[in-house]
Amino acid sequence: MSQSVERALRILPALAKGPAGLGEVAEVLDVHKSTALRLLRTLQEHGFVYRQGDGRYRLGASLFALACESIENLDVREIAHPHLLELNRTTGHTVHLALHQDDEVVYVDKVDSRYAVRMYSRIGRPVPLTVAAVAKLLIADLPEAERRALAARIEYPAYTSRSTPDAAAYLRELDLVRAQGWATDLGGHEESLNCLAAPVRGPDGRVVAAMSVSAPGVVLPVAGLLELLPLVRQTADAIGREYSGSGPVQEQEEDRP
Repeated sequence: MSQSVERALRILPALAKGPAGLGEVAEVLDVHKSTALRLLRTLQEHGFVYRQGDGRYRLGASLFALACESIENLDVREIAHPHLLELNRTTGHTVHLALHQDDEVVYVDKVDSRYAVRMYSRIGRPVPLTVAAVAKLLIADLPEAERRALAARIEYPAYTSRSTPDAAAYLRELDLVRAQGWATDLGGHEESLNCLAAPVRGPDGRVVAAMSVSAPGVVLPVAGLLELLPLVRQTADAIGREYSGSGPVQEQEEDRP
């Protein structure tokens, strides 16, 4: 990597900790002040750093604008889809991706099972908040006050004998999901259908989406479904790393000697 580029990139996380003077930046980079000043002026010219009235430097507006634009243009569904296809190919079972929108959790992608017994879930359709594994993961990640407020205002339909009966039970389930980092729906929505879900986390560690594998008990018993947990979590983590831009570097043709 170009030495100048590397030094300039090291300035940004240093300033993220707070404004710093020229001498402090030079010390962080272990360079002469004239070198640090040249780098700072270049970054300032492009709006990535800003020189305050007291002479110290802080991160500039252009950096925040780029970050916001990048986040707004990220499509987790597009990023996740190849991973969902691969998980479906490996397991043969139905795979879903879901997002939290207001008081609803909605399926945004689905890859159908290759078995004759299939789910009737549809992309764009809300899932039952109180029992669906993907919903539990997304709601469990909310701040405690929001979790409790939501639990108090929603209804608790008795889909099956295993459905979540009330707000107290729901909050206990959310606490468990939050602690263990994955969720299940074992016949809570449909007696014969079981589901295992894992969270997709963004760059700040928050859950941005949830993905799941679902199968009827006649096709895959609960014990067999739970054996897929490492693979499901691995897939969700891979989606999260790619979404966050922290996955393995992909070597491009033009980079090869």
